[in-house]
Amino acid sequence: MDDKTAELRDIFIDATGSDTVTESQSESPGSLTDTGGDATQRLLELIGRMRERYAFDTEFDDETLSQVVQLYYAEGSDREIAAELEADVDSVFEARLDLHLVRESDRDAEFDLDDLRRLIVEDVPLSERADKLDITEATARHYSVIVEADLRSTRANDRFRDEFRELLTDSDLTNQLARDAREDGLEEATEDLETDTSF
Repeated sequence: MDDKTAELRDIFIDATGSDTVTESQSESPGSLTDTGGDATQRLLELIGRMRERYAFDTEFDDETLSQVVQLYYAEGSDREIAAELEADVDSVFEARLDLHLVRESDRDAEFDLDDLRRLIVEDVPLSERADKLDITEATARHYSVIVEADLRSTRANDRFRDEFRELLTDSDLTNQLARDAREDGLEEATEDLETDTSF
C-alpha cells in the first residue's frame, strides 16, 4: 500500500482499535451480531426463570419484558419506555418491579422505608401499615410494591438484577439493543444487529 493508504489505515486503527477495515456482513465469532443475539437470548432465559419463580403481575410477554430491561439499562425513563412500547406508564412500572429493577428515585419517600419494610416482613396488613406510618393507603400500597420488589431481589442475592447488569453493561451493546428494540421490536432487533456492524 502507498504512504497515504498506510497513513489512513493507521488513523483508522487508532480510532477504532481494530486493524480490520472491512468486514463481511455475515455473523462471525465474537461479532456484535453474536453478542447481541446471545444477550437477547440470555435475557429471555433469565426472564423465563423469574416468571417460573415469582408470580408476575405484569401482562407483558417475555419479549416485551426483554425490551423493558434493554430500555431500562439504556437509561430510559418509565415514560420513555412506555412511549416506545405503546403502553401506559403504570404497566411499565409494574413490569420493572416484577423484574427487580428498582430505581433510586422509586425509594424517595417522605417517611422511613425501613419502617415500611419491617411492617411488610411482619406481615402487617396494608391498612395498618398506612395507619402506623401516618400515610394514605394508596401511598402505602405504592411504596409497598417497591419494598417488596427489593425484598425479592435481596432474597435472591440480587442475582437477576446483577445478571441483567452484566449482560448490558457494555454501553455500545446496550444502546444498540435499545435502539433496535425501539425501531423494530425484539425479533427484528436481533436480525438488524447483523447490518449494524458496518463502519
